[in-house]
Amino acid sequence: MKFQGSCHCKAIQFEIEAPNEIEVEDCNCSMCSKAGFLHLILPLEHFKLLCGEEYISTYTFNSGVAKHTFCKKCGVKPFYTPRSNPDGIDVNVRCLDTKPTTINVVKFDGQNWEDNAHKVAHKSQVKNQ
Repeated sequence: MKFQGSCHCKAIQFEIEAPNEIEVEDCNCSMCSKAGFLHLILPLEHFKLLCGEEYISTYTFNSGVAKHTFCKKCGVKPFYTPRSNPDGIDVNVRCLDTKPTTINVVKFDGQNWEDNAHKVAHKSQVKNQ
């Protein structure tokens, strides 16, 4: 199914393809706990930026692998390139304007990222149907 999403001011708009029942991670790392990000990691081909590329600002820290993207106008972080899945995209489910019917939230211990990253590594892989 296709779902629409955006930042708060709607300068950045996107579309994703995902099932109507999803599992998302609630991470306790320093970045996610402050931002309130609920992670839906997808293969990059299941994401389409509809508009707003010129409003995207990028922040990196630590290893520099994760590309944390924010709206320059409203400051919201609707999606980013995750360190755990640099070949995919991580969408903040809270930024979806249309949402899957069932959202299962699981805790993810990002404070101990090195010990737990393998638990989400498969999520950016395209599943054969």
